[in-house]
Amino acid sequence: MVSAEIAGESGIPRIEPIPPGTTRPLWSVMIPTFNCAKYLRQTLESVLAQDPGSDKMQIEVVDDCSTKDDPESVVQELGRNRILFYRKRSNEGATRNFNTCISRSRGHIVHILHGDDYVDRDFYLKFGLTFDNSPACAAVFSRAFVVDEQSELIGMTPYVDSLRQVSDDPRELMIVNPLRTPAVAVKRCFYEQHGGFDNTLVHVADWEMWVRIVVRGAARMLNKPLVFHRTFSASDTSKLARKADHLRDCLRLSEKWHTQNLEGFDHAAFDWMIIRWGFSEGQRFRALGDHDAAAANFKFWRDHCTLRQRGRVYLEQLLRALIS
Repeated sequence: MVSAEIAGESGIPRIEPIPPGTTRPLWSVMIPTFNCAKYLRQTLESVLAQDPGSDKMQIEVVDDCSTKDDPESVVQELGRNRILFYRKRSNEGATRNFNTCISRSRGHIVHILHGDDYVDRDFYLKFGLTFDNSPACAAVFSRAFVVDEQSELIGMTPYVDSLRQVSDDPRELMIVNPLRTPAVAVKRCFYEQHGGFDNTLVHVADWEMWVRIVVRGAARMLNKPLVFHRTFSASDTSKLARKADHLRDCLRLSEKWHTQNLEGFDHAAFDWMIIRWGFSEGQRFRALGDHDAAAANFKFWRDHCTLRQRGRVYLEQLLRALIS
C-alpha cells in the first residue's frame, strides 16, 4: 500500500516493499484507467499478444472510479481471468492512481501503461533484454509513436542522446520532457527506496520522476519507438493547457528542483522557457479561436512576469526574440 511520505520530501509517498517470501513475476504491467474503456481493448490486446504467463507477468487494470464507461466489462470479456481488475472507491486523479498502480504491483519491473495507449509487439522482449544487459539501470526508456484518437500516426518523440549508455546525467531532461509514461519501465526496488510520483504535481509528475530516476538510479534509452502514445483534445493534459494549469505545475517543479540544488538545473533558463511557453500557448489558442484559453494563458504570462519582478526585462527580451 501507499503509506507515509518519504522523509524530507513533501508530496512523495513511500512505497512499501513486497513482503519476504512472496512469489513474484518479473513484470507488473499496471494499466491505469479513467473513462477510456473504448480504447482499453486495444491496450490489453497489445499486452496479451506477448504474454509470457502469469508466473512471469502480472497484468492489472486499476480504474480511478470511471463515471462514463465500464472498463471492468472489457477486462472480463477479453481477459478471461488472466487480467486482474481493481476499482478505486473514489477518483483521486492521475498522479495518485499511478501510485496506486505501483503499490499494487508485485513484479520486479513495473510498467505503467495508460488505458488508452498500447505497446509494440517486441516491447517486453526488448526492454527485458536491455535490463539484463544493463543491470545498473533503475529504468529503461524508449521513444514513442504519437497517435491520435483513430490510432493515426502524428509523430514520434525525440531521442535523448545522453542516455545512449547507462547514465545519471539528467541535463537533457531538465528543459523539456521528451519521455512518455508508457515508454518507461522501472525496477520496483527504486520506487521502494525513493518513493512514488509526487502527489503535489499533476501535469509534470512524470517529468519529476524521470529526472529523479536518472539522478538517483541511472537509466538508459532505446533509440526505437516501442509504444504508441495517444493524444486527443479531451485528455487531462489538454484540459490543463486551456487554463494554463500545466504552466503552473511547471512553476512548482521549478521551485522543487531549485530548492534541491539539482546539479545542472538552470533556474533562470527554466523560468524563461515557461514564460515563452505561456505566450506561445496564448497565441496557439487564439489561432484556434479558443479565446477563453488564450486569455488564461496570456494572463499567466503577464502574472508570471510580475511574480518574478522581471516584467520589463522579460518583455524586452521577448520582443527582441519575436523580432529576430
